[in-house]
Amino acid sequence: MAGALTSPNQERRMRILVCWMVLAIMPVFRGIAGEPDPTPAALFNGTNLDGWVQMNGGRFTATNGIIHLEGGQGWLRTQKEYGDFILIAEWRGMNTNYNSGVFIRAPFTGQPWAPDIWQINTKQTGIGELLAGSKKIIRSVTKPIPPGEWVSFRIEARGTNLTLSVNEDRVWEFHALKPATGYIGLQAEGKPFEFRNLQILDLNADSP
Repeated sequence: MAGALTSPNQERRMRILVCWMVLAIMPVFRGIAGEPDPTPAALFNGTNLDGWVQMNGGRFTATNGIIHLEGGQGWLRTQKEYGDFILIAEWRGMNTNYNSGVFIRAPFTGQPWAPDIWQINTKQTGIGELLAGSKKIIRSVTKPIPPGEWVSFRIEARGTNLTLSVNEDRVWEFHALKPATGYIGLQAEGKPFEFRNLQILDLNADSP
């Protein structure tokens, strides 16, 4: 049986419908084939501590792509403050019962650091704990890792939201992070540590 003939008006309506459908799906294709996601920038140049400030009694050096924490009580902070960001870092404790931490949105006041500073723990028996000063906000769910073994952190701060992944596994989310900005820091708590491959994606970089 022959197909029904369509009138010019029906054909015109069909062409308009097809045009609207194409316009509707164009953003999807732009998302698939458009600009790639921004890549993080190096937070450590691999050679020296340019861009960083040693605070109080922490002793840090840099060689061969590694920040060496030799000891002392203090911290190493970024020169720049950050608000929303994604931080990627690898670290390892060098001795049994190692203990250090990553500070986020930190003030530079306090001895050897601010008493209520936000810290993500790199302590052997508390890997990934979230601390506010000495108070445990989120307990560790990661088993102790032997000294000398590299561990990766992915820390994402967006507004009051904070997430942590340890060795690419999401371990917790937190939704009451304040203040809005501060320094990123590496804690010195008397134990030798090494840090490498520190990268950051500043999510406020394009803000007006």
